[in-house]
Amino acid sequence: MELRHLRYFIAVAEELHFSRAAAREHLSQPAISQQIRHLEADLGVQLLHRTKRSVQLTEAGQVFLVEARRTLQQAEQAVQRTQQASRGEWGRLNVGFTGSALYSVLPRIVQTFRERFPGVELSLSELCTPQQVEALLDGQLQLGFLHPPIEAAALCLEPVLREEIVVVLPEAHPLGARAQLCLQDLADQPFILFPRSIGPNLYDRIIKLCQQAGFHPNVVQEALQQTAISLASAGVGVALVATSLQKVGRPGVIYRQLKGPAPDLPLAVAFRRETVSPVIQAFLKVVGELVPQGPPDQADCLAPIEQ
Repeated sequence: MELRHLRYFIAVAEELHFSRAAAREHLSQPAISQQIRHLEADLGVQLLHRTKRSVQLTEAGQVFLVEARRTLQQAEQAVQRTQQASRGEWGRLNVGFTGSALYSVLPRIVQTFRERFPGVELSLSELCTPQQVEALLDGQLQLGFLHPPIEAAALCLEPVLREEIVVVLPEAHPLGARAQLCLQDLADQPFILFPRSIGPNLYDRIIKLCQQAGFHPNVVQEALQQTAISLASAGVGVALVATSLQKVGRPGVIYRQLKGPAPDLPLAVAFRRETVSPVIQAFLKVVGELVPQGPPDQADCLAPIEQ
């Protein structure tokens, strides 16, 4: 049995007339009659009552009509979705992101992608950079917005943006009277710093720059950057966060730029080199259109940056 046999039967069942069904399917009447007889023979079931004046469905024919329509619909849907998948318009995409991406470029990228590709199921997971690298290598993520450098030769990186790091101070802090600060101004301050395990490269750069400024930061509390802002508002200490996190809008804190040597925070989108599906290509195209300076073509993607 072929799909065309189902289509011929549906035509006859809906027209209840062999000539009209034949014309609908661009066949001769003898040809479509023969196809229906072959179908009945294959099934071992009579589908139609035929007389010289009328054609009627048998009970078995009525059941078969429902299933034939459903089968053709599923087949057409399979063809359509396969074609959509080849264009990146259908499928599933698991994307990881860090907190700073959530407050910078990610919302606009996600919104635009969903509008253009409603057939793609987009799943988002907030993970730190090391967790994203592991998930990308394991195939649990297809794309990740993370902070280079990383050590993973199987991953390709495309730069998205580079953010400045700003100082978060309690609102009434004496240093808030200054328009800008340098790291040396923070030498005697209690620090709220994120755990090294979630961002070892940035953590090490902060420690190194502080040491170059003549001090080792007095870390009194470890916390994620969003939480660090809340703790700073409570007077626990000062914190260093990405510029975009000022959008958190936490009352009781002020932000000051750092002048002189200061850490920054690069953001890149990462993916496995050998598994760049049409859906991934479609997402990367949206990223390239929306970031301030679009990432290079895929062929020019950055190799992992060694520490």
